[in-house]
Amino acid sequence: MKTNMKKMTNQAVTIIGLTTVLSALALGSAFGQSASKAGTSAVVRSAPNNVTVFATGLNNPRGLKFGPDGNLYVAEGGIGGADSTEGCCEQVIPPVGPYTGSVPGSRISKIDANGVRTTAVDNLPSSQTSATTGNLTSGAADIAFIGETLYILLAGAGCSHGVSQVPEMPNGLLRVNADGTTELIANLSAFVKANPVAHPNPGDFEPDGTWYSMIALGDTLYAVEPNHGELDKITASGQISRIADISASQGHIAIEGLTTVLGLLFDGRDRMYVLETSTAPGDPTPFTGKVIRVDRSGHQTEIASGLFFPTGMTLGPDGALYVSNVGFGPPPVGLGEILRITVP
Repeated sequence: MKTNMKKMTNQAVTIIGLTTVLSALALGSAFGQSASKAGTSAVVRSAPNNVTVFATGLNNPRGLKFGPDGNLYVAEGGIGGADSTEGCCEQVIPPVGPYTGSVPGSRISKIDANGVRTTAVDNLPSSQTSATTGNLTSGAADIAFIGETLYILLAGAGCSHGVSQVPEMPNGLLRVNADGTTELIANLSAFVKANPVAHPNPGDFEPDGTWYSMIALGDTLYAVEPNHGELDKITASGQISRIADISASQGHIAIEGLTTVLGLLFDGRDRMYVLETSTAPGDPTPFTGKVIRVDRSGHQTEIASGLFFPTGMTLGPDGALYVSNVGFGPPPVGLGEILRITVP
């Protein structure tokens, strides 16, 4: 019972921590401009001794988790697209929108113990913001496992993201079947439209939502949408309900002494790790991402620095941290990577 309670407590705190995610699309211009200034050279300027590159060849990697087979699965924002749905539905207003999109455009990658990447799920939608804001992409946002079954959270789909597939592919939760096919079990685009939050921001509003993070707790999934500002519960059968409306703060909840937090987890010793995608004052800045450990007294220890817009973090079975790096900004030509970070 003690072990189960510990696990549930850590997962519950992780759910709360996920509400700190930054709506990157709200800072699209800053991300795009900063990344273009950085160029496409080394993605970790001066890697600490405890940081190694585990896998490469990814397109805007986001959420990642180890599967029951021991492989690492990574959701990729993808490569965007050129299709437009202007005139067909409510659009994301400038300068972030209008979006363009495509199907296929993103995927789920499977990475083995040697860092070799293969495609686990393909033909997923991907979209991109306007050129003014750097053509930032979104697609598959995160993944989770319930038992042996893989679930995919989509963020770059829906008509407002330029995805014109017939029938329309909305933002939602996909279940991956045993034969590799996918099935939409929860339409999150429809849910947010039918159940608006209390304080949406008209000047920064995504009609289909921009879902970011998801975890599994038992046979239930919990997903965060930072643009509207909400935490929602999704059952394995696809029933959706709202856990918390955090729209009054636009979903951006501060953790004292930290900024732009995109990941939070606990290790087997109850130590908390926080992923910051950028720590420089002002605009988001490449090569300033960090992993920080916070002890019970609130003392912070820097575990890794010099990261290039890291976007997701998970704990490996070997006790190391695995981080999606180059998750925003550069052209989607396979520059994304997974870093392995050993911790003392």
